[in-house]
Amino acid sequence: MKNKISRKEFIRLCGSILAGGSILGVSAVLLMKRRNPNLAEGILSTREATGTSPYRPVSAFTVPDPIDAFALSGDKLIVAAANQVYIYSQEGVLLNNFAIGSHLRDIAVADGLFYLLFPARIEVYDENGEPVRDWEACSEESDYCAVAVSPDAVFVTDAAGKNICKYTLEGGLVRFIQSPNRFIVPSYSFGITYADGVVYCSNPGRHQVESYTPEGDYLGAFGQAGNETGMFCGCCNPVHLAYTSSGEIITSEKGNPRISCYSADGTFRNVLLDTKALGGGNAAYDVKVQDDKLFIAGKNKVSTFRYDQTLAKETACSVCGVRNCPLRKGLTI
Repeated sequence: MKNKISRKEFIRLCGSILAGGSILGVSAVLLMKRRNPNLAEGILSTREATGTSPYRPVSAFTVPDPIDAFALSGDKLIVAAANQVYIYSQEGVLLNNFAIGSHLRDIAVADGLFYLLFPARIEVYDENGEPVRDWEACSEESDYCAVAVSPDAVFVTDAAGKNICKYTLEGGLVRFIQSPNRFIVPSYSFGITYADGVVYCSNPGRHQVESYTPEGDYLGAFGQAGNETGMFCGCCNPVHLAYTSSGEIITSEKGNPRISCYSADGTFRNVLLDTKALGGGNAAYDVKVQDDKLFIAGKNKVSTFRYDQTLAKETACSVCGVRNCPLRKGLTI
């Protein structure tokens, strides 16, 4: 039995312990709003929103050790655990694996290349596990948390520098991106993602998600601290960020683990998966989105969730006005 935990795991646990389609007709919408008045604003109370999750698990598989990082690569699932990178089919069939160094923080995949983030370096591999290139952090004091890749740049959040480092794909430092609100990073919850020309990152100590142009210009922020749905609880949330093809931002929190959906401008949509649906605990679950599937990685398991029309009837998802939401494409399980 392992008796030691890493500094990363310790800080995550401490932070967690501190945490406490189209509308189907006007009459149906009015009925839903009478049952749940907060649907008018797209917000349910904690009890209502966490009573039912509108998504149901359809498949799952386990990996040999607790998951350190998780990514998608086309129709493959990339899982890092115990100094190994595993490549699985979406059905959980192991396709390949290769050894890596210790203390991996995050993985991003772009154009068939795996960008592996360590506390003070980035390593790039191909799908066969062959090294392509690597580079050291821009500062000896760097303590990297999360990585995202755009068509021509690599963005890394730095807990020590409290900024975002932008690199070329080859590893050349381009600039530091500073928050006009000042990044507050109490723990390793400094998530980042790139979606359709916008860089989204968490400002965890402020309980917000901030957005930037790829050039580093500040666009705005959304979020506030609180235990209710539509807010971010605990000392530092959200932890992970993802996005849908329709432009919705998906957040994952620790403490009271849950996966939530927001519009690109920060309008709260709904809790997609609550603590019970995710499997409990207090650590955040990593989330990725592809078409009408939610892929969730946590503990030593990867699960696939899909929208269930029956489960969704009493949630805000059933009357969401996002007509082209890829996650709600008519699936009844």
